[in-house]
Amino acid sequence: MSQTIRILPLLAAGLAMLGALPAHAQGDPQAGQSKATTCIACHGPDGNSFNPLWPKLAGQHANFLVAQLKAFKSGARNNPLMTPMVAPLSEQDMLDLAAFFSAQTLKPGEGKAEQLEAGSRLYRGGNIATGVVACAGCHGPSGSGNPAAGFPRIGGQHADYIAQALRDYRGGTRDNDINGMMRGVAKNLTDDEIVAVAQYLTGLQ
Repeated sequence: MSQTIRILPLLAAGLAMLGALPAHAQGDPQAGQSKATTCIACHGPDGNSFNPLWPKLAGQHANFLVAQLKAFKSGARNNPLMTPMVAPLSEQDMLDLAAFFSAQTLKPGEGKAEQLEAGSRLYRGGNIATGVVACAGCHGPSGSGNPAAGFPRIGGQHADYIAQALRDYRGGTRDNDINGMMRGVAKNLTDDEIVAVAQYLTGLQ
């Protein structure tokens, strides 16, 4: 692996940390639980959703959850299901909901065995030939992310959701990523690579 490829994830992390604003306000997980009645219909009572196209919220970093809720409310991230759900939420509601779901235990899935080797190779080493950097450079060896930099936990997430998110980044229909980093990575991913890394990630913990 070239020196440039090894350094890229570190540069990306540094850029993201510059762009990530620290959250000073705190959420109340008990208040969040009482406010989560609508959320649990799709995301599950403990944040582990049943539909593989709806993300698991359990164990996700609170600051990332708040950032996504704000993006849905402002229109920076568009989703016909989420937009009306977040419309009535105050900032404190978002903090409370994030505190509740982040405190829940994520239940990982199980990826397809035939995809795991290719997915692991891409996640940990990227694809030098096409300029795809290693996912682990920002999201960590276990997929736990980096809350200070705004990088989400992706280990244990639904494979279908991860794959769709990567396709959305690749196509530019999702564009609220920090400094365009995910779009930059996803634009060079093939369909087969997206499926493989998604299958690998769903069982990563």
